[in-house]
Amino acid sequence: MKVTVCIGSSCHLKGSRNIVEGLQNLIAENNLKDKVELGGTFCMNNCQNGVCVTVDDKNFSVSPDTVEEFFNTEILAKV
Repeated sequence: MKVTVCIGSSCHLKGSRNIVEGLQNLIAENNLKDKVELGGTFCMNNCQNGVCVTVDDKNFSVSPDTVEEFFNTEILAKV
């Protein structure tokens, strides 16, 4: 599974760093390093929403407050 977090300027201001760190921790806690590839990219042209995160090319809007819920429903439940 490939998970990509936007780290462009707009998403950075909305907390993309916290989301990356949260996902890194959750992936490690759940021993998914061999199943989940976490990466970053610059602008994904979805700036009007929260931080843009893609899971296998499907877009999601995530905030630092929803990162754990996002992980549980869109990553953990599908690996």
